[in-house]
Amino acid sequence: MMRNTYLRSVFKGTFGLLLLGSLTISCQQANKNADGWENLFNGKDLTGWKPLAGKADYHVEDDAIVGVMTKGLPNSFLVTDKEYGDFILELEVKLEGSTTNSGVQTRSHFDSTANNGAGKVYGRQMDIDPTDRAWTGGIYDEGRREWLYPLDLNSNAKTAYKPNDYNHYRIEAIGNETRTWVNGVPAAFVIDSLDDSGFIALQVHAIPDSLDGKKVYFKNIRIQTKDLKPQEFPKDVFVVNTRANDLSEAEKAAGYSLLFNGKDSQGWHSARGDKFPEKGWKIENGLIEVQKSDGAESTNGGDIVTDKQYKAFDLSFDFKLSPGANSGVKYFVTLDEKTAGSAIGPEYQILDDELHPDAKLGKDGNRTLASLYDLITSDRNPRPRKPIGEWNRGRIVVTPDNHVTYYLNGFKMLDFVRGSEDFRKLVAGSKYKDWEKFGEAEQGHILLQDHGDAVAFRSIKIKEL
Repeated sequence: MMRNTYLRSVFKGTFGLLLLGSLTISCQQANKNADGWENLFNGKDLTGWKPLAGKADYHVEDDAIVGVMTKGLPNSFLVTDKEYGDFILELEVKLEGSTTNSGVQTRSHFDSTANNGAGKVYGRQMDIDPTDRAWTGGIYDEGRREWLYPLDLNSNAKTAYKPNDYNHYRIEAIGNETRTWVNGVPAAFVIDSLDDSGFIALQVHAIPDSLDGKKVYFKNIRIQTKDLKPQEFPKDVFVVNTRANDLSEAEKAAGYSLLFNGKDSQGWHSARGDKFPEKGWKIENGLIEVQKSDGAESTNGGDIVTDKQYKAFDLSFDFKLSPGANSGVKYFVTLDEKTAGSAIGPEYQILDDELHPDAKLGKDGNRTLASLYDLITSDRNPRPRKPIGEWNRGRIVVTPDNHVTYYLNGFKMLDFVRGSEDFRKLVAGSKYKDWEKFGEAEQGHILLQDHGDAVAFRSIKIKEL
C-alpha cells in the first residue's frame, strides 16, 4: 500500500514537471512568434553562426557578439547557418574607433576557390561607416560590384550615425528591393535582381595595424520572414534601380518617367531637324547607341535631343564607353545658336580619360569624365569610375534655384550654381565665352552627343522638380 502511494506521488511529481516544462516551452514559443520576430542570436553563444573568410575572433561578451579587429587579416565574417530570401532584419551595432568600418551582409554567398583557396564572401552589404565620409546605411556589393548606393545620394541620412555607441539598423530585403534605416532614418534604396536568397553575415573589416584589438559589437539581432510589412520610405529619397530601362512602382510614385523606352526613338529627334536621324544611331536590345564613325563632333548622325524642354529636373542615365570614346549629355539646350557642330549647352562629359586626347586639354582636367565640360573638373577619386566597357551611371540634378550637382555611380562629383558670379567667371575663361549667357536658359532640351565614337545609353530617367 505504501509502495503504491509512493508510485502515485512520483507519477504526479513527474507529470507536473513535464506539464510545467511543456507550458514553459509553449510560452517561449508564443513569445517568439507573437510579433513574428525570431532571434538570430541567443545571447549566450554562437549557435547558428559560423566564421568564413578571414580569421578574426568572434565571441560572446555579456549580451553581444563581439568581433575583434586583427592586424594582417583580410575581411572576416560571421555567417548564419541558414539562408534567407525575403526578410526584415533588425539589430544594434557598436563600432570602436572612427577610421575603420563594418557591415551586415544580406543574401550573400561564399566562393571557396577565391583568394588562393582562402575564399571570399560576396553580396550586398549595409555599410557601417563612422569616418568623415559618413556613408553608414549605404549599400555596398562586397567582393563583386562595389558601391551600389553611396550615401552621397541621400545626404539627409549622413547625420543619423552615433559614434562609439550602439546604433539601431533595419534592413528590408523583399523581392528585388533592399532598403535600410539607421536609427529610424531612411538611408538607402536599391532595386537589384541579383541574389534572391543567401546568408546573413556580420563583418570585421581588414584594418591598419594601429586598430589592432579594436572591437565591433552586435546585439539584439532579430528577423522576420513571414507576413512582412515594409515600412514607408520617403518618395524624395533617390532609388538606385539596376534593372535596365525599368521604372519601379517607387520611382513612378516619386514622379520619375523614362526618357528612353528601350524600344524606339519616341520622345527624341535630331538636333538638326524634326525627325530622328536616319543614320549614325542604332536602337536595339534595349540600347540607344551612337555608331562609330570618324571620331569627329556631330558629323555622322548628329546630336539628338528630347522633344520636351525642361527647367529643373533629376536626370539619370546609364552609359557604356568603347575604348577611346567621347560623348556627353547636355541640358538647357535651346538650339537657338544654329551651330554647325554639336549644339550648345552645359555638358556632363562622357570620356575615356586614358585614351582620348581631350582629357589632356582644357584646364586642370576639366574635360575629363563627369566634369562640367571645359568649366569644372570632376572629383578625381578613381573609385567612382568603372572600367571602359562596363556600365556607368551618370546623374544630373538641377534644382529650381539653379543649383546643379553631378554624380557618377552614386558618388558626388561636383556642384555649382547656374548664373552665379563664380559660374560666369568660369564661362568667361572657357571656350563658351562668346555665347551670351551660356548655360543660363530658363529651359531647354536634354541632348545626347554624337562625337563619332561608339557609346551606348540605357535607363534614361527624369523627374521634374
